[in-house]
Amino acid sequence: MAMAGLYRRILPSPPAIDFASSEGKQLFMEAIQSGTMEGFFKLISYFQTQSEPAYCGLASLSMVLNALAIDPGRKWKGPWRWFDESMLDCCEPLEKVKAQGISFGRVVCLAHCAGAKVEAFRTNQSTIDDFRKYVVACSTLDDCHVISSYHRGAFKQTGTGHFSPIGGYHAGRDMALILDVARFKYPPHWVPLALLWEAMDTLDEATGLSRGFMLISRLHRAPALLYTLSCKHESWVNTAKFLVDDVPVLLRSEDVKDIKGVLSVIFTAPASNFAEFIQWVAEVRRQEDSGQSLSDEEKGRLAIKEQVLQQVQETSLYKHVTEFLSSERSCCRTITTRNNENTLSDIAASVCSQGAGFLAGRSGSSDRFCCQETCVKCLKANGDKPVTVVSGRVVNGNGEQGVDVLVPSSEIKLSCSGQGPSGCIGMHPANNDVLTALLLALPPQTWSGIKEEKLLQEMHNLVSTENLPTLLQEEILHLRAQLHFLKICKDNKVEDDLGAPIF
Repeated sequence: MAMAGLYRRILPSPPAIDFASSEGKQLFMEAIQSGTMEGFFKLISYFQTQSEPAYCGLASLSMVLNALAIDPGRKWKGPWRWFDESMLDCCEPLEKVKAQGISFGRVVCLAHCAGAKVEAFRTNQSTIDDFRKYVVACSTLDDCHVISSYHRGAFKQTGTGHFSPIGGYHAGRDMALILDVARFKYPPHWVPLALLWEAMDTLDEATGLSRGFMLISRLHRAPALLYTLSCKHESWVNTAKFLVDDVPVLLRSEDVKDIKGVLSVIFTAPASNFAEFIQWVAEVRRQEDSGQSLSDEEKGRLAIKEQVLQQVQETSLYKHVTEFLSSERSCCRTITTRNNENTLSDIAASVCSQGAGFLAGRSGSSDRFCCQETCVKCLKANGDKPVTVVSGRVVNGNGEQGVDVLVPSSEIKLSCSGQGPSGCIGMHPANNDVLTALLLALPPQTWSGIKEEKLLQEMHNLVSTENLPTLLQEEILHLRAQLHFLKICKDNKVEDDLGAPIF
């Protein structure tokens, strides 16, 4: 019985030159000798075919993110962290992308959300000379890659809008190598750069805006070290709106007289769910893989988290938040928290359960894990300082998993869990420092509605990022960028705001 369907297309040549043809190989060798194929080798190591006909933008981005060795910070399958198209869903539902494709602006938003450094240009905001300059620059490096958004018609190819990374450049013939992620359709191919510019200089019918190109590189540090914003729970929409839109209005309408009054306006809002919106990032590992010592990688991450935690606790704002939460118990109850507020074992029970699900590859499954018990203890090996560890036995209907949570903690010496042998470091991330980080991350214009000039200046001094230590400053600016992109995604404005926010 005959099988209906299509098996590849014949690449129209000219204008394109098949990468695997004799001419294509010659161009490749000449470009290598000219030093403009440096980015190719990282990209080809992670080259992938889009898994859905409309996933070209997602496939291009996940390939580039993996080539840049950016850690997604969440699992792909089993215990492995790896970018896959299915994980790029923070700016557009995957089902919608599958049905309709994705716009240039939303791919840019996805790249920001994934923790990359992104510079994006529509053709009406740039020139062909600029484009050539960027292509040459990224082709001579292996830590910067270009993704192009173009119309296939310019190359006499079937189809319309498409995304693919640029794998290299031939200076003598002014040609770019397109690593087409639709490998089931066309192979990688060389095209004249001027023609590629024409293909990008077209309008996307879905948005009415010009296509373009984006430069993607790695940030000099992990995007989230200790704190992160989450859009996992539906409440994030109301919380983001409240923080960005409502707080300035409330501060303008309320007659606040002091810092406590400002905090009261924010923390007593019934619509906000801060504990689901901002969380601290825990390190989770299997007990049987860990032994009694930490790997160098674990030590490094934990040390940086502890520096950030200590720097938050040294801010003047932290002292105000702590006093407010201590004195206003009725207000504290409006700040939805995990179980028993700051009880480490209760917080860790939830983290252990999530961690066991990640390690078993069942994140998001209805087959939930339950942490029946936890033990807070100190780990000290090889002469290292004590490390606070929460160990849990996590069970579900199919078995159990031993999980350790490595807890960043401050330099305040306490006994373990307030009990047991002394020497443990007792202050883990809690409501007061997590909420302090959230306040620091709010846009500077948030406080402009405060009427009392002296109070306004005091608040600006408390939330200013200018004098923060470098680690904390970067952490806060990253949170602020997260909030910015969550907000423009909610407002459907990603096509209007392509650049990283400048604060």
